[in-house]
Amino acid sequence: MDTGKRIGIQVNPQVEIDGALVARALALEVDEFRRLMEDRRISVLCERGVGEDEGLYRASFYYGERRARMVVDANGTPVETSS
Repeated sequence: MDTGKRIGIQVNPQVEIDGALVARALALEVDEFRRLMEDRRISVLCERGVGEDEGLYRASFYYGERRARMVVDANGTPVETSS
């Protein structure tokens, strides 16, 4: 079924977020955060904004019961954050 609406998808955009900001939001030391990321013990979900949010990304980091969510621009600069 063709609805006539198309959504452009950019596969694997590279957005880098300052790890110190995420570590702080998860109540972790930076070195511990980096080690946990390397060990894949922190899960990450990144969503790309559309419409009025185009050009923004929402990155959610999960560690145990903790969550850090950041909305950033394409340069990784935070626009807003919440935990």
